[in-house]
Amino acid sequence: MQNLLQCLPPEWARIRASLRQRILTVDAHSFESLALDVFRYQAALNPTYRAFLNALHVEVDGVRQLTQVPFMPIGFFKHHAIVSAEGLTQANLESAVCFASSGTTGANTSHHYLFDEPLYDQVSRQIFEATYGPLTNVHILALLPSYLERNNSSLVYMVRQFIEQTGSVDSGFYLHDTDGLTRRIEHLLDTSSRTILLMGVTFALLDWVESATNLAFIGESKRVWVMETGGMKGRRREMLREEVHEILTDRLQTPHIHSEYGMTELLSQGYSTGEGVFRPGATMQIRLRDINDPFTIFPASYTRTGGINVIDLANLDSCSFIETQDLGQNGPEPGTFRVMGRFDNSDVRGCNLMV
Repeated sequence: MQNLLQCLPPEWARIRASLRQRILTVDAHSFESLALDVFRYQAALNPTYRAFLNALHVEVDGVRQLTQVPFMPIGFFKHHAIVSAEGLTQANLESAVCFASSGTTGANTSHHYLFDEPLYDQVSRQIFEATYGPLTNVHILALLPSYLERNNSSLVYMVRQFIEQTGSVDSGFYLHDTDGLTRRIEHLLDTSSRTILLMGVTFALLDWVESATNLAFIGESKRVWVMETGGMKGRRREMLREEVHEILTDRLQTPHIHSEYGMTELLSQGYSTGEGVFRPGATMQIRLRDINDPFTIFPASYTRTGGINVIDLANLDSCSFIETQDLGQNGPEPGTFRVMGRFDNSDVRGCNLMV
């Protein structure tokens, strides 16, 4: 963090400190004014985003509404260091936590530099607890093979923080020991009153339910939440989320499968408690764009499928306005959304998405 601040002129450092504090207390009423201030900050200090705005002939001072803010294509994270500070050296970048997307062998991967770990930790915890209550009330069991085997996964970083914050010695990661995972769930149901949250990458959850003989006790208990974080990692054919959830609910005899929406390029998350409807955290909002014209943004009343644009205020030190390669729809309640898949020519990767 200090390396980043050293590259900011004193006045910009003061502005950043003010923005950071506002991000931690943002709500629906203050979101737009804060997002516009973050836009002006990043337009001034982020060389890549500024070049993008210049190429579009955007007059920053003329942007008065969020509908006027351009969203940077997510692919820029593959080819540029997206940082809102000029004059950073390679040593500055190497001092930061660097998240990398999973990608496929030989493919370019996205890199997201994290300078302010406490901000990310606090935002992600606030988002989780706004949906699920205090972390100290749950045990977290994480089934994340392939992600756990990498040392630069943003998902593993976040889950590791959550596990520590549960304060439970029974929380932890499981690599391939699915039998041990089943025994641990049974043990905790017998010995603890806490809710058990099983967070798993999709292919590992499917492997688990197909190899275990009887998991109906999970649905019967009412105290186990099963959350898929997406991702087949080339281990299985790509499947619709509904198809995955149908298999899981059948084998586990539970009415709902939870989901997490997030990716390397975002520091905020959205959660679904069932039915595939995601509610973003307070620091995140979704806008749908026209599939054929990325500069046409639809109103919240739009009922068809569009490309998902994300405003992520937690991306204070990178870029908060991201044009993803995901397809989605507005959800039944204001601010909610569904993920319908990905653009045909986009990478089949990511922590949290299935086609």
